[in-house]
Amino acid sequence: MNKKLYFIFFLLLLTRFAQAQSLDMHFNGLGFLDNREYRAYIDRSRTYSGTRLALDFGLNLDSLNHFVVGVNGIHEFGAKPYFLKVDPVAYYEFKSSKWLFNAGMFPREGLLTNYPRAILNDTLRYYRPNVEGLLTRYQGAHGNIIIWLDWVSRQTSTDREQFLFGSSGKYLPNEFGPFYLSHYFMLLHDAGPAIGIPNDHIRDNGAAQVRLGYNFGHRTMFDSLTVEAGGMMSLERVRHEGGGGWNLPLGFVASAYASLGRFALYDEFYKGEGHHVDYGDSFYAKTIYNRLDIIYTPFLFKRIKGQFILSLHQSPGHLGDNQQAFRIIYDLGRKTLARFKDDD
Repeated sequence: MNKKLYFIFFLLLLTRFAQAQSLDMHFNGLGFLDNREYRAYIDRSRTYSGTRLALDFGLNLDSLNHFVVGVNGIHEFGAKPYFLKVDPVAYYEFKSSKWLFNAGMFPREGLLTNYPRAILNDTLRYYRPNVEGLLTRYQGAHGNIIIWLDWVSRQTSTDREQFLFGSSGKYLPNEFGPFYLSHYFMLLHDAGPAIGIPNDHIRDNGAAQVRLGYNFGHRTMFDSLTVEAGGMMSLERVRHEGGGGWNLPLGFVASAYASLGRFALYDEFYKGEGHHVDYGDSFYAKTIYNRLDIIYTPFLFKRIKGQFILSLHQSPGHLGDNQQAFRIIYDLGRKTLARFKDDD
């Protein structure tokens, strides 16, 4: 959304202000220190450190319809200028007991952050906090489904046309039963700039996973215990004259999560053909890979959560790759600033 459209959208909010039932404010942030020691991928063996702050204001027309405007900025420690980038937040939200619909520039946190890292890597929450496009979610007694579109780059004479679209969901055959089926899908459409580049072609790149899971609930000594297993397929195609068919590598995925008190373990395993997913974790280019996260949560309050995470990465020839991260998340929630009388 360019500056002119952003200004028009803001004016529309102001014209509705007199009819708004309430005005609220939301402040939240993320602090992170993420050190990666990867011999398998030297170019990604680096340290990510910084803080991200988000502030927005919501105009609530009624219990279902909301307009939100604000900013989300990131500062990397030691960087100049102070804010590396400030992303605008501006979207319409419809939210009921079953349906959610967002249109505009809205936070991905809590909506797309449960994707497997093989499909959407974990640095997106640091450097691309917003979805720019559309998202709808349906939540029912037997699960949920999300469909979304995220515009990455608008085509100009020099800029490429790029957008992501995808879907995820969970199905529970028995509303209270332990078994569930989940799916995740994402595809990147990458077209060239308006002024063509020789030998440049439209690309499609993405991946999908289907998993069968079992939630043990409180039937064990753990506070939480789940296991999942399923399949992964990536999708790669370069469109050119005379063809350009799909390359569809396949593999097996499995994971297990267990938590007890302030400690948790999360293990992910992959075996199969190597994948090249532009927005996915590079380790899935390996034919076999395992990641174990050892998680300790020393800060756990109503509005604040802080975690230490030690990640051990094992891939062929590189059994000692590791990652140490500390993240603190604080969210003050939505605070009502004023209420207004409806003139209608």
